[in-house]
Amino acid sequence: MKNTFYFLVFVFFAFSCSKVPSQKTSKFDYIFTVSTEYGEFQLLLFDETPKHKENFLNLVQAGFYDGTTFHRVLENFMIQGGDPNSKSDGNGELGLGSPGYNLEAEIVKELKHDKGMIGAARMPDNNPTKESSGSQFYIVEAEKGAHHLDGEYTVFGRVFSGMEVVEKIADQKVNRKGLPSKPIYMRINYVKLKKKKITEVYGVDY
Repeated sequence: MKNTFYFLVFVFFAFSCSKVPSQKTSKFDYIFTVSTEYGEFQLLLFDETPKHKENFLNLVQAGFYDGTTFHRVLENFMIQGGDPNSKSDGNGELGLGSPGYNLEAEIVKELKHDKGMIGAARMPDNNPTKESSGSQFYIVEAEKGAHHLDGEYTVFGRVFSGMEVVEKIADQKVNRKGLPSKPIYMRINYVKLKKKKITEVYGVDY
């Protein structure tokens, strides 16, 4: 009986130590580069919002964002893009485009709308579960952040390099609805690197 007890303890210990590590322990991450006529800026997405991170990666891999615009630009607040209706050959009302689906909200209390943070746009009305748009995102440009949005929208990444380019975009002339007078097109590429390498090259700490 005593031997059986020690065997069960050993099996439990071995099983606990051999569990597949969570996504947060991954040695790799993705650097996303957003290219515009005003320059480039780089993004990192959070492991704490895995569905949004995976979705964004899938869309970038498919070239979904290439040729879309930042169609809503509000200085001292944010810039918003990712609507397929904003492409030169796009159809439908601007601001309502999507890949054909929404995403379940992943609102993490610790992720605030500080300057440079990336949030998932969504329809504010008739959306009690705060589902995110399948593709549209915004970047907080306000120096003091946009904390009135905390807890209401999913924050899933941040700009870690090139924030001055976001500010240039926010400075562009727009109409009363925030639509730039001249379309601001984007292209998004990515590279997969070891987190150690990202820290060495970009100074990003994990």
